[in-house]
Amino acid sequence: MTDNKKQAVAPQTISFGSEAFEKTNETVLRWLGNSGLLINSRGTIILVDPVLEGFDMPLLIDMPLEASKVPALDAVLITHADNDHFSIPTLKRVVDLNPEFHSPHYVAEQLEERLSVTGQGYDIGDQFQVDDLKVQLTPADHAWQNEMKKHDREFQFEDCCGFWIDTPDGSLWVIGDSRLLEEQLEMPEPDAILFDFSDNEWHIGLENAIKLANTYPKTDLILSHWGTVDAPEMSPFNADPKDLKNKVINPERIQLVAAGEPLKLTKKDY
Repeated sequence: MTDNKKQAVAPQTISFGSEAFEKTNETVLRWLGNSGLLINSRGTIILVDPVLEGFDMPLLIDMPLEASKVPALDAVLITHADNDHFSIPTLKRVVDLNPEFHSPHYVAEQLEERLSVTGQGYDIGDQFQVDDLKVQLTPADHAWQNEMKKHDREFQFEDCCGFWIDTPDGSLWVIGDSRLLEEQLEMPEPDAILFDFSDNEWHIGLENAIKLANTYPKTDLILSHWGTVDAPEMSPFNADPKDLKNKVINPERIQLVAAGEPLKLTKKDY
């Protein structure tokens, strides 16, 4: 068991409001804590795995925005149905903004069943577009439920995904929760990765996180799935950025941002 006093905590939250949703001439990313992300790409607004309220575990940080105060939203992307990524309380708050919902098929089924929302479900490898942003589902391996035997349903590989997002200002890869897959080491080099480095058997694990980071040595690494949930006994929530610092090529690209802090997506010269 990890001593709670030693649990790594994200920097103090930077709250934001409607200014983060205004149209600009760039793409700005804001980590929302855990694995959530707000993307404002020249006025196109996307939330990825947003959990802004209603989480069933205590938190170490404040959320940077109340879900009820999201003023505009074009799309919600959900990687899988775990409640630290798929937040029904949060989605109930934004559904009246009429965003598109994009996810694997199973998540789309859950949206219909639990929220009476029609979402678009996809196979791994499928592509879709949100305004000028091109999005493709990438593979993820996170069917932990089958091992835990806590569900009647047999979970499938394709129930979880990542998202590769091409914007006018560069490419962003949201890997999602996943064990390391060979396919994840064979992608084009993205400009930024939402990077889960949890040292857990159903996540990428520290050793493989380092391997992935060094496969793409120029890519900005936006750290996720850490510093948010007050659960010292649970390894998925207890990654520590200092474990990466001297093991990643070009460690200055590790983006240790606070929840809500704006980060400009920049196209690299590869």
